[in-house]
Amino acid sequence: MFDFDDLSQAIARQTVLCVGDLMLDEFVYGEVSRISPEAPAPVIAVQRSEINIGGAGNVARNIAALGARCIFVGLVGDDAAAAQLEAELAREPGIETVLVRDASRPTTRKVRFVSEHFSAHMLRADWERAAPASGEIEQRLIDAIVPRLARADIVLLSDYAKGVLTARVLRNVIDAARRAGKRVIVDPKSANLAIYRGASVLTPNRKEFSEATRSRAETEQEIAAAAQDAIYLADCEAILVTQSERGMTLVPRQGDAIHVPAYPVKVRDVSGAGDTVVAVLAATLAAGAGWEEALRMASAAAAVAVSKQGTASVTSAELRRKILPHAYRAAEEKIIAGDGEILARVEGWRSEGLRVGFTNGCFDILHPGHVKVLTAARAACDRLVVGLNSDASVKRLKGESRPVQDERARAEVLAALEAVDLVAIFTEDTPLRLIELVRPSVLVKGGDYTREQVVGHEVVEAGGGEVILIDILKGHSTTALVDRARSDGR
Repeated sequence: MFDFDDLSQAIARQTVLCVGDLMLDEFVYGEVSRISPEAPAPVIAVQRSEINIGGAGNVARNIAALGARCIFVGLVGDDAAAAQLEAELAREPGIETVLVRDASRPTTRKVRFVSEHFSAHMLRADWERAAPASGEIEQRLIDAIVPRLARADIVLLSDYAKGVLTARVLRNVIDAARRAGKRVIVDPKSANLAIYRGASVLTPNRKEFSEATRSRAETEQEIAAAAQDAIYLADCEAILVTQSERGMTLVPRQGDAIHVPAYPVKVRDVSGAGDTVVAVLAATLAAGAGWEEALRMASAAAAVAVSKQGTASVTSAELRRKILPHAYRAAEEKIIAGDGEILARVEGWRSEGLRVGFTNGCFDILHPGHVKVLTAARAACDRLVVGLNSDASVKRLKGESRPVQDERARAEVLAALEAVDLVAIFTEDTPLRLIELVRPSVLVKGGDYTREQVVGHEVVEAGGGEVILIDILKGHSTTALVDRARSDGR
């Protein structure tokens, strides 16, 4: 596994020059309440609406969300939608925006009507002029893009076929980037891949690739075979074919094809998922990642994007949670110190109707007896909070020679266990204050205690909860382990 944190830090040092078709995405959410007798057609009872930066603007948002810097060049009309987009982009940290205005065309605007309950798109209305920019506008675009190449680490061209990336603009930008030694990633729309000649990587979806290569492109082998001619035609390093739930396949000019499967995920909305893929691909390649690392990052980002509603961007933190193994990120997600954070997490679980359990201890050297109690405690609830004595608390209870491991080490070991959902370190001699904060439905301790001896039993039972005692596993004791280790050491 590659080091995500090192790659993420490298991404934050990159600047991506993004050029493409900007559009205003509006989402109107509601419920289908009845069928209109006039059409007949569904009638949507509108509940809420959202406005997003769409098209290549969403690519720019995704680049910035990863922590990289983005120089964005786009084309708009001279209308209210343009003013709205300009204001929205100005609020996006990490994006330097250069907008070329063309009064002869409307700003591209798409309004989607979506069933809130089913996340199904019912209708989309478009305002656009899908025609190439005029010669004058082409030159203004070229003049805005080429001088900014020197500040970029990589170039990303997002083609939605709305008029920005004309053959002339493409030729000027790609040729200038190659002279400057800058790689160019293209998300193509034209079936004539030759117009992107000289780009480093093309990223068509399977349908676009099939049309461009006149191939079935049903299997990895068919994609790899058809891509060779396309690579020669476009004079590029590689072609990446995205295939939605089938994953993505990259075919390099030299070497074997690389296929990365899609993450299993509940799809809420695919709008803008392709934008996320190309943004992550460009940023990771700029940061020095290899093909496979870049693909795995892009695949994980796509899974995050489609699980959201609307035209979504994906942050570095969201990507980290998706791509890293659970045990690797357990400590930072499960170990919580502040009362406010603990309460927020517990209240969130409770609002979902989940049963919250609690147990506590020093857990100085984790042994099978501890594991039995923890797993039994988790079986009695939906989410388990473990109260952990701080170092000072352990010292007061066990003597100056304890703990053997400091509180952070003990917390990280607990957090790595699947049975544990949250670790809360407390400084007092008992966990009573923590129990009063959490108000668990289940309080669990080992069977070497009686119910009356369990700290907090009155609080839990007064709230309608229960105390559960788990039979201890004989022959396992932290004190005995410590004593044995010290005697062996002598």
